[in-house]
Amino acid sequence: MSDSTTKTPDGNWTPRIVAFFCNWCTYTAADLAGVSRMKYASNIRVIRLMCSGRVDPQFVVDAFAKGADGVLIGGCHPNDCHYVEGNYKCLRRYQMLKRMIADMGIEPDRLRLEWISAAEGEKVRRVVNEMVETVKQLGPLGIPAKFEQWDKEIDALAEHVAASEGAGAAGSSGQNKPQTAHTAHV
Repeated sequence: MSDSTTKTPDGNWTPRIVAFFCNWCTYTAADLAGVSRMKYASNIRVIRLMCSGRVDPQFVVDAFAKGADGVLIGGCHPNDCHYVEGNYKCLRRYQMLKRMIADMGIEPDRLRLEWISAAEGEKVRRVVNEMVETVKQLGPLGIPAKFEQWDKEIDALAEHVAASEGAGAAGSSGQNKPQTAHTAHV
């Protein structure tokens, strides 16, 4: 997912959406939608988890950092979780994640949680298409490209600091080299 934009053959941008689906309900509903030949957007990549309660917040942050424009989480309906309360755990994390990504400057509408049972293939189709349209309206998130820009800004700042320190200590031995974004990542 390193490329920050996806273009269709006609040159239009299409969003990349990562979906974390519960094995027992939402993933099965997506399979039902497929075998029932229900049409929905193909620019979604599904990651199957045994339970929506297993969606670690870091998974969501990593998806955005690696180029996803949106993240969809699907789980069993309340009181239907195969692991009793995994979906409630997911709901608590989801609410925290919405606040956290907003603080990071990511529109909260780029993250969505839906309860979808195994028999709701039509709901998978509708939710996926709605999510794609919502993200299309928001436009590309482009986090990987932003990382490159931020690294350039940090390198320029490091060079500026080094130059100002060098001017103030003209007689120093120069053993304290500034740390650039590249060396900070290594």
